[in-house]
Amino acid sequence: MKLAKILLGTALVMGAATGASVAEDKVLHMIQCGDNTWGGDFAEAHMAEWEAANPGYKINLEYVAWGQCQDKATTLAAAGNPPALAYMGSRTLKQLSANGLIVPLEYTDEEKATYAAPVLGTVTANGQIWGAPRAFSTKALYWNKDLFAAAGLDPEAGPKTWDEMYNAAAAIKEKTDADGFGLAAASFDNTMHQFMNYVYTNGGEVINADGDIVFNSPNNVEALEFYGVKMASVAQPGPIAYDRAKLTPLMVEGRIGMYIDGPWARARLADINFGVTGVPAGPQGGPGTLLITDSLAVFANSGVEEQAVDLAKFLTNPENQFAFEKAAGLTPLRNVAGVADLVAEDPTWSAFLDTIPTGGPEPFVTDYVGLQDVINEAIQSVILGEATAADAVANAAEELEEYK
Repeated sequence: MKLAKILLGTALVMGAATGASVAEDKVLHMIQCGDNTWGGDFAEAHMAEWEAANPGYKINLEYVAWGQCQDKATTLAAAGNPPALAYMGSRTLKQLSANGLIVPLEYTDEEKATYAAPVLGTVTANGQIWGAPRAFSTKALYWNKDLFAAAGLDPEAGPKTWDEMYNAAAAIKEKTDADGFGLAAASFDNTMHQFMNYVYTNGGEVINADGDIVFNSPNNVEALEFYGVKMASVAQPGPIAYDRAKLTPLMVEGRIGMYIDGPWARARLADINFGVTGVPAGPQGGPGTLLITDSLAVFANSGVEEQAVDLAKFLTNPENQFAFEKAAGLTPLRNVAGVADLVAEDPTWSAFLDTIPTGGPEPFVTDYVGLQDVINEAIQSVILGEATAADAVANAAEELEEYK
């Protein structure tokens, strides 16, 4: 009897120890791209708040270099050792969901209403939301006011239409030593991104809400003709050698009169006299922009999916998200009260905020790299004179069927 009591006591102690171990092991492994200089202090403070409200759960936050972070999260998940959640480009979510690697996030109608509908469109596939939007960017047109003046243009009036943009670029190329426009056409993701601004401002799409490829449209033929022929004729020589980042030095040096970029470019162009306006509208469209989000994706089979969803939604709630955005210098995802203050302090924010309701998402497909390559090849073939815009768009649309 005494031995039985000893064994029972030992079992209880071991059980208690095992229970403590399990509690300690309730870890949420979170992969974040970059380091904590990018809004990290706020993000980590919010994580500490979440831990305090969720005893028994700890966040193992791992910072991974930008070029490796998304691949690491995907590789771990495919190997059966997924992180609880990870920072991912929203463009990857449809492919991850199709392979069963991530779980959907449930949002109430009230939560959805805090976002502009096009923002949620960047993370929605098959009627479900697959990531909590975390970082957001929109695009606008920058122009060099001094080059406008030298070309006889009104330096305070940025172009509002494609025709106005082309005419201004042609005047700069003809009447100054600069090229009229900076055109990206390198084999890189932001070439497709740049072109999508023209697709959306001319009423076009790549894939519709039903998942159908609708790239072969008159709107997109006109957009590619304008981009690859008309604007290429007034752009810097050899645009296929340039991605968007390589255009910024040309703008700083006064070698191009205009280009399209995100809000971060304002700091890089601080030494020149520049203006910012929304992406000019095409003849079949109106104001618009490409909406790009990165998201917090919750991975399947981590054992803590419910807590990971709760954490992702906590970090990206309106108050916490805006604090993170201000610290990181990102375009606000929601029109919260503080956004008006941002615009009052710096009116150039308006160009990046006003077109959000009419913007469009990155095309949501199951093979984003394949999509990107097809569209970039279409752009390059037109710039090089190897295909007409109509043929390039038609051929691309056929190839894109494989990636939807």
